[in-house]
Amino acid sequence: MSQESCTHGDPDDQGEAKTHGAHTREKDNAQVEKAHRPDALILHEIIRREGEEEMRRTWLALSLSGFAAGLTMGFSLIVPGVLKGHLPHAPWAELVTSAGYSIGFLIVVLGRQQLFTENTVTPILPLLTERTFGALLRVVRLWGIVLVANILATIAIASVLAHTDAFKPEVREAFAEISRHTIEDPFWTTVIKAVFAGWLIALMVWILPASGSAAPFIIILMTWLVSMCGLAHIVAGSVDAYYLVAIGEIDFSKYLTGFFVPTLLGNIVGGVTLVSVLNFGQVAPEIEDHNRVGA
Repeated sequence: MSQESCTHGDPDDQGEAKTHGAHTREKDNAQVEKAHRPDALILHEIIRREGEEEMRRTWLALSLSGFAAGLTMGFSLIVPGVLKGHLPHAPWAELVTSAGYSIGFLIVVLGRQQLFTENTVTPILPLLTERTFGALLRVVRLWGIVLVANILATIAIASVLAHTDAFKPEVREAFAEISRHTIEDPFWTTVIKAVFAGWLIALMVWILPASGSAAPFIIILMTWLVSMCGLAHIVAGSVDAYYLVAIGEIDFSKYLTGFFVPTLLGNIVGGVTLVSVLNFGQVAPEIEDHNRVGA
């Protein structure tokens, strides 16, 4: 065999090797693309499109979905109350009880029902992208319809829990004990707690498009943190606070000033500024570049 043949090999074999190498690289690249988590711009675009779809829905569709979500959030009092009514008084029991708080959120989010705190992210991204008065009006319309529907439903479910014998007396006492935590803090302390709650729920919304099959775990984890840390959520907490109104322990003005106003303010600040605006800021240059190229 000649030295040239030993050195360079058969040209056909070299071509097959190159072809095989190219196919291997393409396969590897495809696997990397499939496994690669979405970057911030992709997450932004997914949530922005969801926000645009939500703002195009009719007021009736939004109202029914929001009312369903408010009713469902009753489980974030029912499940912890049932657990608390049956568990012993031990330090670990509070952790288990807090886990029950996640059930309402799990059903609402996976069931695609309208929850006000989710809307501190989804419609805000289209608003930040478009930045027109018309977009602002669409956000205000969405917020108004969903918030009113959520709160009316929480009042309804809290009234049912308070005025029926669906649950045993020890469980109803557990409902009251849990509910008292929603109004125990001063105004500005509640605002701060609500900022953290709005932040966590909005982060959950931002993370979910990248979570795939882990979505239920993400929902449970983030909402469990809200309960475990004693934070204030406008919809879940409204069930608790209005339960106290329904059983005559507080009046409606206390519900408004001790819970509703500070919690709403904090949730909006936490969701809009700490998640929507900051996460939009990191992709804004890429969006501007894309729009400039498209123009």
